[in-house]
Amino acid sequence: DAELEMIDLVLLDIKTWDPERHRKLTGMDNGPTLEFARRLAARKRPVSLRFVLVPGLTDDQEDIAQIARFVAGLGNVQRVDVLPFHQMGRFKWKNLGIPYTLETLEPASNELVEKTCAVFRAEGLKVY
Repeated sequence: DAELEMIDLVLLDIKTWDPERHRKLTGMDNGPTLEFARRLAARKRPVSLRFVLVPGLTDDQEDIAQIARFVAGLGNVQRVDVLPFHQMGRFKWKNLGIPYTLETLEPASNELVEKTCAVFRAEGLKVY
């Protein structure tokens, strides 16, 4: 893929490892995202993984461990950013007239964020 050769860095989001959970969260299959990650790795294109940590939705530690093993095995992931869920963007949904279904969710605790970062670090990944 010639277009991949012009890429300096890809910001890749993996919401969850489990395909059924991914479909429930996003309405889409996670297969294309994982295949894209493999294509980037085969072409040695640098990737920065973004993982949004949402308590009750994406905080399953075994699921996170599966993601960590996968991305560590790719060999091209330069960093992992664990992004704790917060409520700061809810006004955007309201302004767009889109129902906001996360109103009752609490932000991720510092303890949960650190626990999640440790899972990625255990696979030898640089985590921020």
